[in-house]
Amino acid sequence: MALGKWMMAACMAVALASGAQAAPPATSGNPILQGWYADPEAAVFGSRYWIFPTTSAVYEAQTTFDAFSSPDLLHWTKHADVLNAKAVPWAKRAMWAPSVVENNGKYYFFFAANDIKNDSELGGIGVAVADRPEGPYKDLLGKPLVGAFHNGAQPIDQFVFKDDDGAWYMIYGGWKHANIVRLTDDFTGVLPLADGTLFKEITPAPEYVEGPLMFKRGGRYYFMWSEGGWGSPDYSVAYAIADAPTGPFKRVGKILQQDEAIATSAGHNSVIQVPGTDRWYIVYHRRPHGDSARDHRVTAIERMEFDAQGHILPVKITHEGVAADPLR
Repeated sequence: MALGKWMMAACMAVALASGAQAAPPATSGNPILQGWYADPEAAVFGSRYWIFPTTSAVYEAQTTFDAFSSPDLLHWTKHADVLNAKAVPWAKRAMWAPSVVENNGKYYFFFAANDIKNDSELGGIGVAVADRPEGPYKDLLGKPLVGAFHNGAQPIDQFVFKDDDGAWYMIYGGWKHANIVRLTDDFTGVLPLADGTLFKEITPAPEYVEGPLMFKRGGRYYFMWSEGGWGSPDYSVAYAIADAPTGPFKRVGKILQQDEAIATSAGHNSVIQVPGTDRWYIVYHRRPHGDSARDHRVTAIERMEFDAQGHILPVKITHEGVAADPLR
């Protein structure tokens, strides 16, 4: 028996020395991206998962976006500099919070820029276009799509959503106000909503701060957003449900927040639904345990599940992340 164990150990040593590959990782681990990245937008294009995050740095350095793609949620490929301020003449700094969609064979990259504080400043929400998810993206309009405050909402943190009837909507807004607009099919402007308004406020609760997101499940519209201060440990995610994209929405509760033993400031999320399934993931940013540096934010992923009534179950943040989920 002892000889057998010795021979097995010897064979393993030879295999390792000869370059045999180690077993693949069982889970993704968190963070899933290497580097300081925040405000992740998650999507599925073709046979790959994609994440488009904000570069977490001082505002003057936020002039470029990287993207990441994966076939299985475990192995991520970096696509550097997919959109750069050099391709957007009016964008100078603070380029934030991508939302990327495919439309008629092209890819559209919505972003915020310049962190404007009033209507006299140039900036707001822009849109760029490319032939591939990894770009390179070029400015579509030569100016912001939304470049002013409406209903008190700072024009940042846009999320673009296509409804089942083919209508495109954009939900956006900072400074504790959220608006919804209907986009033209070519994303060059906005259309009146059913009630005739162009910019309709749908702020779901007094706790709303920023980072809106919308998805549809079981015929109902889920509206997620971030609460608390983005630089504070209590940054978190809550949600509401409605029967129409314009609401009315009523806050259900908080489902993602810090675990002081793991990470703080867990917020500004997106979600992935694996095509053809009811498997969902939440992608978000957080601050490493014990790290309070302003721009030290990293991107993480967890499973997101629902109860029998369709409520989102509280998400536990982890170091492990998720298991492989290859696209087919």
